[in-house]
Amino acid sequence: MLYDHVADLPLTVETVSVDRHERDTSSGFTRATTVVSLSGDGATGRGEDVTYDADEHDPAKWDALDLPLAGEYTLDSFSGLLAETDLFPDPIDREVFHNYRRWGFESAALDLALRQADTTLADLLDRSVDPVRFVVSTRLSAAESDEPPTTDRVHRLLERDPDVEFKLDPTPNWTPEVIDDLAETGAVRTLDFKGHYEGTEVETPPDPDLYERLLDAFPDAVVEDPALTNATRPLFEGREDRVAWDAPIHGIEDVEALPFEPSWLNIKPSRFGSVERLLATLDYCFERDIAMYGGGQFELDVGRLHIQRLAALFYPDAPNDVAPGGYNDPEPPAGLPSSPLDVSSDGPGF
Repeated sequence: MLYDHVADLPLTVETVSVDRHERDTSSGFTRATTVVSLSGDGATGRGEDVTYDADEHDPAKWDALDLPLAGEYTLDSFSGLLAETDLFPDPIDREVFHNYRRWGFESAALDLALRQADTTLADLLDRSVDPVRFVVSTRLSAAESDEPPTTDRVHRLLERDPDVEFKLDPTPNWTPEVIDDLAETGAVRTLDFKGHYEGTEVETPPDPDLYERLLDAFPDAVVEDPALTNATRPLFEGREDRVAWDAPIHGIEDVEALPFEPSWLNIKPSRFGSVERLLATLDYCFERDIAMYGGGQFELDVGRLHIQRLAALFYPDAPNDVAPGGYNDPEPPAGLPSSPLDVSSDGPGF
C-alpha cells in the first residue's frame, strides 16, 4: 500500500512558523491562505492551509495557538499527534476546515521528512513524474447574479492558446446562447454543478432543465457534483460514467457511500486532511479502476505545486484542475505555461 512507503519516515521538528498570503481571484473574492513551515536538522518542509475563511488566517489567531510540535517522530506518529491537536483557537464555521488546516501541517511534515531523508516522493514510491495535463477552472459570473454571464474570459484565453481546456461552474443564469457559445469552442472538459456546497457562497441549487441542457450540449464533458433529486436523478440514467464527485469525498467511506459506483473522483488532498487518508483512497481507486483527476483550492503558494506533483505521479493525463496559479488572477498575465505542465524537480522533498 502507498502509505506503507512513507509512514515510517523519520521526522525531526525543531520549529514551526507560518506566513499569510493573500490574492484577488477571477471568481471575485480575495483568497487568503497560510503557509506552514516545519524546520529541523537544517531542512524546512512547507505546506499550505487553504481554509476558506480569511479571518482564520489572521496572524493574531495563529499567535493564540499553542502548538507543542517539536520532537522526534515518524511521519505516522506526527500525524497521530495532529489528530489529537486542536489547530484552531476558536470554534470554526465548517467542520472540513479541520482537514484543510491539518493538511497544511501534514504536507509540510511529508515535505520535511523527505528532505531529511534526501529523497523525493516519486523515488520513494518508484513512480515517474510525468507532464501534467491541466484545465483552467473559472466561474463566468457570481452564483447569485441574475445577469447573463459573459464568455469573454474563455475566448481571451483561447486566443492566447487555442489548445487550452476548461473546467467551468455553470450557474442558473447561463442562457441557451451562453451554453451554445461555450459548446462551440470544443474546449470544455468538466462542468462543476456545485450541488454539494449547501450553505456556502457557491451553492448552486439543482435545476433539472439546466442540467438537461448542459448534459446534451456537452456530451463528452465530465459532470462534477450534481445534486441528485427525484427530478434530476433520471437525467443521469445511463450517464453515470460521466459523473465525478468532489465535495463529498474525504476518504474511502465517502466513496463507498455514493449513490452509485463512481467512475471519476476529483482528488483534493486538503479535503482528506491526512497523508494516510489520501493515499488509502488512491489505493482504493487504483484497485477499482476509478479514474481520478486533481483539484485545486485556489492555493497561493506551495500547495499548488503539491497538487501538481500528485497529479504528475498518479493521474497526469486526466483533466486536472491544477493550472498554474496565474490562471486564477482576475487578468491572467501573459506568458503562462501551457498544458501539459512539467513539474519535475532534481531536489528532495514533496
